Amino acid sequence: MLAIGLMSGTSLDGIDAALIETDGEALVRPVAFRGEAYSDAARAELAEATRVALTYDRPRASPPVDAAAQLITRTHAMAVHKLLREAGVEAADVGVIGFHGQTVAHRPDRGWTWQIGDGAALAAATGITTVADFRSADVAAGGQGAPLLPVYHAALVAGLEKPVAVLNLGGVANVTYVGADGALVAFDTGPANGLVDDWVGEASGARFDQGGALAAAGRVDETVLTAMLDHPFFDEAPPKSLDRSDFTIQPARGLSAADGAATLTAFTAETVALALRHLPDRPRRLLVVGGGRHNPTMLAMIATRTGIVPETAESLGWNGDGVEAEGFAYMAVRTLRGLPISFPGTTGVAKPLTGGVIHRV
Repeated sequence: MLAIGLMSGTSLDGIDAALIETDGEALVRPVAFRGEAYSDAARAELAEATRVALTYDRPRASPPVDAAAQLITRTHAMAVHKLLREAGVEAADVGVIGFHGQTVAHRPDRGWTWQIGDGAALAAATGITTVADFRSADVAAGGQGAPLLPVYHAALVAGLEKPVAVLNLGGVANVTYVGADGALVAFDTGPANGLVDDWVGEASGARFDQGGALAAAGRVDETVLTAMLDHPFFDEAPPKSLDRSDFTIQPARGLSAADGAATLTAFTAETVALALRHLPDRPRRLLVVGGGRHNPTMLAMIATRTGIVPETAESLGWNGDGVEAEGFAYMAVRTLRGLPISFPGTTGVAKPLTGGVIHRV
């Protein structure tokens, strides 16, 4: 069927909307994609909602978070209508929307994860059956609730020689390993763009390090880097996951703008290298999706520290900006069909588990 996937990541840069044709198994055909950037005001509202949500011991009603949830639902509905118009597709021809919503806090260690956005309201606004709240069932069953994209990554790499790894460089980084026997192992590796974005924003007011230029002009402070790597998360066996707020730029304070950017970028690269040691075998290829693939300094540091030259999604004919959104479209179809979206090797759940809440029109 035709399916739409919607993704708004922790970088708060905007909404990715993808239209694909899929059976939720082997068939995947991308049809259309659009990115919708958030305004500065919307970004600030979402950041404030996240700040507030992280102070709670469990999800609860809150004016800032409730207002942000309405913003998320409204902007995602607009993104769907624009995508359909650009693709020349009628809503009636689309079988389902996979609506990730916006993560404001992820605390599987406390038994909860919190993605805001009203799936029922989105279904009503678009006239399309919507699957939302993809992560909660996994967390309730003892899983990490993340990462969820591995099942889609496996479909994308089906024709490639294994083992292969897909590295997603978003606000947080995660890796998916697909073995020669089809085995899936996946986990968050550490911060990706999140810390660098925070540093650059504080240092210059820019939203990100364009082309990795600031980091390229700096020098890695190995003392700061070593201190940041001295964290128990990196020694933990997978599966494991992070909240974007689990690491901060505090250790880099006192460095110049360029040296701080270089050190935090190297931190991302080194955590990827550490993560590869947790995989069953060394992957033949490291395929990169997510915003970090646009940062050549980050990719060069990953190559140096892992010994594997990263290959961007586009080198395989994929849309690296659209993979996450496509994945939630794919998983929504799997949810409708009762197929699992999380697995023992990806989230630590005891057995393969379907997920998502279906809101029919």
